[in-house]
Amino acid sequence: MRKSEIRKLFGLASVKGNALVPLSFYWKNGKVKVALAVGKGKVQYDKRQDVKERDAERELKRATMQRIKGR
Repeated sequence: MRKSEIRKLFGLASVKGNALVPLSFYWKNGKVKVALAVGKGKVQYDKRQDVKERDAERELKRATMQRIKGR
C-alpha cells in the first residue's frame, strides 16, 4: 500500500465504532496480500434485537422438543 492509502484507512478506522476487517488473504509474486474493509459495529439497539430473536428461537425450539418427547 502507498503511504496515502495507509493514512486514509487509519483515519477511517480511528473513528469510534469503525474497524478494519480483513476480507481475504492471498499470495501474489511471493508476497501476502490482504483485502481490507472498514466495518461499522452494531449499535446497542441492534444488539438487543438480536438477543430477543435468539431467545425467541430458543424458546420455540425448547417447546417443540418438549412436544416431541410427549411431556
